[in-house]
Amino acid sequence: QVQLVESGGGLVQAGGSLRLSCAASGRTDSGYAVGWFRQAPGKEREFVSAISFSGWVVYYADSVKGRCTISRDNAKNTVELRVSSLKPEDTALYYCAAQTTTSGARPKLLDPRQYDYWGQGTQVTVSS
Repeated sequence: QVQLVESGGGLVQAGGSLRLSCAASGRTDSGYAVGWFRQAPGKEREFVSAISFSGWVVYYADSVKGRCTISRDNAKNTVELRVSSLKPEDTALYYCAAQTTTSGARPKLLDPRQYDYWGQGTQVTVSS
């Protein structure tokens, strides 16, 4: 089992930035990829970004590409998502998720059904 805890969400004005963090604990000895997803009220959960276990492979949704950077520190079992130039449409509950894999294959990392473990989420609210 892997436990995930997100932090760093909050209320921010449009144009601002946030740094979201995902801390993993438990059975982290196996290689795992991490993805960030978000869900706005009344909308389906959508992919935001993902990073392979090595950190060499990263993916971003078109909606955040150029405004978002994902990184990880395997020694600390943390994954960070930095989002800048925030827009009101970025308002959502942001989840991090983990899947036990060392693969960096796009279909695996973008598909929420491939993830085995999920955090409780951290709320991001962007005011206009």
